[in-house]
Amino acid sequence: MKFNDVEFDTYLKKFPDEKGYFGKYGGAYIAPELKAAMEEITQAYFTICQSRKFIAELRRIRKEFQGRPTPISHLERLSNSLGGVQLYVKREDLNHSGAHKLNHCMGEALLAKYMGKKKVIAETGAGQHGVALATAAAYFGLECDIYMGSVDIKKQAPNVARMKILGANVIEVTHGLATLKEAVDAAFEAYAREYKDAIYCIGSVLGPHPFPMMVRDFQHVVGEEARAQFLEMTGNIPDTVVACVGGGSNSMGMFSGFLNDPVEIIGVEPLGRGPKLGDHAASLKFGTEGIMHGFNSIMLKDENGEPAPVYSVASGLDYPSSGPEHAYLHDLGRVKYDTIDDDEAIDAFFKLARMEGIIPAIESSHAVAYGIKLAKERNHGSVLICLSGRGDKDMDYVLQNYKIPENK
Repeated sequence: MKFNDVEFDTYLKKFPDEKGYFGKYGGAYIAPELKAAMEEITQAYFTICQSRKFIAELRRIRKEFQGRPTPISHLERLSNSLGGVQLYVKREDLNHSGAHKLNHCMGEALLAKYMGKKKVIAETGAGQHGVALATAAAYFGLECDIYMGSVDIKKQAPNVARMKILGANVIEVTHGLATLKEAVDAAFEAYAREYKDAIYCIGSVLGPHPFPMMVRDFQHVVGEEARAQFLEMTGNIPDTVVACVGGGSNSMGMFSGFLNDPVEIIGVEPLGRGPKLGDHAASLKFGTEGIMHGFNSIMLKDENGEPAPVYSVASGLDYPSSGPEHAYLHDLGRVKYDTIDDDEAIDAFFKLARMEGIIPAIESSHAVAYGIKLAKERNHGSVLICLSGRGDKDMDYVLQNYKIPENK
């Protein structure tokens, strides 16, 4: 399929280019002392991703340890309550450790072993990436340091406990807003000190090249599986594919399976409390081009041109930028990016739990809410939603801050 002069049948092979750019977005804007480390990772990845032994080992891990393929579930009761549109979810919440994050963490940890590294370093917001990397580190016998903002540590206590039980060192970040951006800052600083013995396992399709490409490639399994499963279930491809977007790993994995199809693709950003700067984290909706954390993308900026304060009820979405591939697809028009606010996400959280017996992560609830909105607006069709994670980590926070709906 061709879209705005881009051939999508060869897209995944052509993007990013050899310097890590998706159009004008991406690249590697890093300190000189880290250039050799990034080149080492790039060369190791390009070598290992063509290795029959590596591919076979990753496939075995996905099947025997992660429990892949994850299924697609038809949300029949919820769909029927809304009208004629049929809603489906790709169940990444059933991936081992409870989210899509393990897809790239097992690949990154396997790469670390191949490179002879002893430690993995990462940031986390909602804690799902931290749990996934702690799981991968335990599986491969690696040390693991996870940097996490103090705000998110309080909101995501169950995941903090899981990381510690798995043997990870959870390092609290207290400066700034003490959320995801600050955790990334701290993790990069640690990596700059320890790169000879450690590898930085970034948690999304962002950061300097090769991370946006590498994480997308590991997450591509989500879209590959979903497309084949939906065809088998229904005999067609979905009319619309929806996923939440913070940094953008679950969505890029999902979208990559459908870019070459005549499918509407929608990324859902967090509108938080509203459109005022500081009340949301919808960078693609309201941001402008800018560089942070080693890559060029679309970001939210303050009056000085620095990364702006952001907010979302979902700890995994409160980041002031998005992956460079999302920025490229946004400008190209291949993917539509829209928003869901806190109240809509929490309403969807309870609706999916009550009507389908699935408690979603608040991050995923943004995508579910958008699917519900589409179902109310349309008379027919199918919507496939990436349910990126389960809501165990969010239950204490939701119970403390929201009223449980009464049974009707």
